[in-house]
Amino acid sequence: MEDQNMRLVQHFEELRKRIIITIVSFLLSLVLAFIYVQDIYHVLVKDLPFKLALLGPSDILLVYLMIASVVAITATIPVAAYQAWLYVRPALTPKERRVTIAYIPGLFILFILGISFGYFILFPLVLNFLMSLSNDMFTTFFTTEKYFQFLLHMTLPFGFLFELPVVIMFLTSLGIINPYRLQKNRKYAYFLLIFVSILITPPDFLSDILVVIPLLLLYESSISLSKFVYKRQQRTKEEKNEVYESV
Repeated sequence: MEDQNMRLVQHFEELRKRIIITIVSFLLSLVLAFIYVQDIYHVLVKDLPFKLALLGPSDILLVYLMIASVVAITATIPVAAYQAWLYVRPALTPKERRVTIAYIPGLFILFILGISFGYFILFPLVLNFLMSLSNDMFTTFFTTEKYFQFLLHMTLPFGFLFELPVVIMFLTSLGIINPYRLQKNRKYAYFLLIFVSILITPPDFLSDILVVIPLLLLYESSISLSKFVYKRQQRTKEEKNEVYESV
């Protein structure tokens, strides 16, 4: 009983250590991002066809904090993934360690791709559509805070959602899930993804469609990648069994 309690305490201590390292990494990245936040802000607004307004002296500070937070989160993704890998590493075989650590760069790349998809494709389409609804009947007036909140909602969620294939592959490698379970629960996953898309997009049909389709494609690609990993694991097990039987 004492041994179990000691192991449990050690697990919690290890988890606390990994969380603290991740938080410190985020805070350092946030400070560094704040140093260059004005340059990043000018890059984001330089091609806007309209001027942004401030309603209060604290608005620009809030906007700078939003921009710096996104940069810090992006920089912290590989650190957090590596810390998570270090936490589960003792429970993995040497081969599983080599395979799963390869997913860390994929998490970072897919996060960047998700944000890029939101910023370069989805955000301009939705913004232009919403602006076209005014049809010269209203005076367009954008506050800096509202504009960047809208931009944040159109980009950051996709950074996390685009990581779904790598997360699915990682969990499949650990034997936590398999592609057949994903297929069986497809309708529930579709419902959840549709709910998420409605939650993170403006209340219009076009935005929902533009978000739902990529999310469903991501889920289907995740199933395919999970099948690839699962079948490779099964082949490895069969080869090991054949070697044991021949011995």
